Amino acid sequence: MLQTLQRILSRRARTSVQSASRPIATTSLHVPTPPPPPPPLPRSRPVGDISSIFPSLSGRAASTLPARFAEIKQSIISGHEPSLQASWNRLLPVLRNEVDKIVAHGPSIIPSIPFSSLSSITPAQLASIRQRGCVVVRDVLPKDVALELKHQAQTYVSLNRARVRAFPADDPAVYELYWSPPQVAARSHPNVLATQKFLQSLWHSSDQRAPLATDIPVTYADRFRIRHPGDAKFALGPHVDGGSLERWEDPEYRAVYNRIFSGDWERYDPYDAAHRVTANMDLYEGPGACSMFRMFQGWLSLSSTAPGEGTLRLLPAIRESTAYFLLRPFFENGRLQLPPTTTLHGAAIAAAQEFTTELHPELRLDQSMVSIPKVEPGDYVAWHCDMLHSVDKEHHGESDSSVFYIPATPLSEGNVRALVHQRDAATSGIPPPDFPGHGEGERGFVGGINWNVEGTREMGMGSKGWKVEEGMSVGAKRIVQMANKELGFEQ
Repeated sequence: MLQTLQRILSRRARTSVQSASRPIATTSLHVPTPPPPPPPLPRSRPVGDISSIFPSLSGRAASTLPARFAEIKQSIISGHEPSLQASWNRLLPVLRNEVDKIVAHGPSIIPSIPFSSLSSITPAQLASIRQRGCVVVRDVLPKDVALELKHQAQTYVSLNRARVRAFPADDPAVYELYWSPPQVAARSHPNVLATQKFLQSLWHSSDQRAPLATDIPVTYADRFRIRHPGDAKFALGPHVDGGSLERWEDPEYRAVYNRIFSGDWERYDPYDAAHRVTANMDLYEGPGACSMFRMFQGWLSLSSTAPGEGTLRLLPAIRESTAYFLLRPFFENGRLQLPPTTTLHGAAIAAAQEFTTELHPELRLDQSMVSIPKVEPGDYVAWHCDMLHSVDKEHHGESDSSVFYIPATPLSEGNVRALVHQRDAATSGIPPPDFPGHGEGERGFVGGINWNVEGTREMGMGSKGWKVEEGMSVGAKRIVQMANKELGFEQ
């Protein structure tokens, strides 16, 4: 079925985008029953859904942090106290100025570029994307292709409704589904992979030995969303992904932000992956914590969605906002707090870090969190892995707001090892290792995939490996060789 769907999508992708306004032909998911799956894999994640990782959605109160976090904070600032106070004093007026710009420009401050121009993007456009930390790439897929993908996803849900888990349970918006044919087809579409490759090219490593190949995207399997008009339950507030306490607690993750923690935030490079590739973003195996390094979070739009219609909201000032939320726990009333307390302002054990106006007043969240511009089916939206983001509290539109979550995930040492476990989860039909368990997952679903013949390389499947190319860094060559070996690919 997947191969048939991919042929349909590939054929339509060759059609001009102008044809997207024509009526599309839809097909039903009639496929042979797949062979019995292997026994389920052991899971470390508890049963749950997308609300499990967010205290604001689950109603679970964040617990007080242990005393050792005061010691961690003291070790971070020790010897840098005067520099940090001066750095904080410089940061606040710059942050105010950036928020003023966001207020003045609104959604238009978020860069938008057509997919067709990725190979000829201008230096000014690149600078804007890097500064803002986000971008909308238009027409990655033709509109009719994206709508067909949504139709197939809806059909998959309908055929297996009794076993589908979603949030909220009474009016689903986010589906705990990962292996439907349209999701897999979208992740492996050449245009999506090309967009991910472009996004990853914005990154680099200051350590040429770091095990990283930015020009090779791999799959991170995630959920999909179909949010209906009027929904106010999936009111996910400002938060960051990629760990929570880990940014301060894990020494290698902390090293990503050395410039910020030493009082030199202006020289912090959000796109240096040297320490991120070995950072531990999941110390507590929380329900939904991410074990793979995603350079950009991202989703593929499956609907026409304007600001206020259940869409994404971002704080598009990546360097300033990151410096602020990392330094905020060390300051009170404008002064460095000595000795430090255990507080990490919204960061919690085994949960995402969430942000409020009370805890982070200088961010002016009611003004700085801006809706992305209107998107159409086939547009791809990407935002930096450290970026604050949220969704509209209520969907005021007249039609669904729908996306496939598809981040940009490079080939790196940790990602290869995670890809092996993700591949095993896929062939067993259960949720990926990062996500909450729920019974048998998609094992035996009508319209499921026969992975023996339909898996692709970026998913860690098949037999054809990547090549070591001329001009690769030492680290890139090493990770390609390691990936081919770990995944059992031909050398």
